[in-house]
Amino acid sequence: MKKGSMKLVKILAVMFLLTFVSGCAGNQKAAESSAAAETREVKTEANKAAEGKKVYFAGPLFNHAEKDFNRKVVEILEENGYQVFLPQRDGIEAALLEGKSEEELTRMIFDLDSGEVEKADIIFMNLDGRVPDEGACVELGIAFGKGKRCYGFKTDTRSVELGLDLNPMISGCMNRFFKNTDGDALLEEIRKYLAENNL
Repeated sequence: MKKGSMKLVKILAVMFLLTFVSGCAGNQKAAESSAAAETREVKTEANKAAEGKKVYFAGPLFNHAEKDFNRKVVEILEENGYQVFLPQRDGIEAALLEGKSEEELTRMIFDLDSGEVEKADIIFMNLDGRVPDEGACVELGIAFGKGKRCYGFKTDTRSVELGLDLNPMISGCMNRFFKNTDGDALLEEIRKYLAENNL
């Protein structure tokens, strides 16, 4: 063989070896990547079981009766393994903060509550009142827009329109709506539902 031919053979041999080695390394990386993806998938499934139970509780929290009933509903949720963010307990109440401007309070409350809605898997909404609480309606809209599971309850006898208990733009977001004008009976209905179903 001539020197030029030998040189070409050597170059081709080196290229073959490099291609082979890089192919093996690529296969190993692909295998490692596949194993990592499987591990992430297993972790994700485990996390889904835990994360699927994060609840944002939305509703009025401006007087003792509202706060007390909210707390009773949240106790039932927590007894059934749900992790609940209850703004009156876990959030910022403007009445308790002094020395902040209205703009600062607004930003603090909005950022915290909307952030917690985004972290949640479920929104559970108190719909009592002549109309549902405006802030809770915004939280419901954020949750529904993000594909969260939405549940609501109402003990109030007042209705929005004749023949409709709720505005269809609110009730249309709900996976399930609990209604009973007897508060204790409503709590028992929620307790029974959670004993037999997941939210």
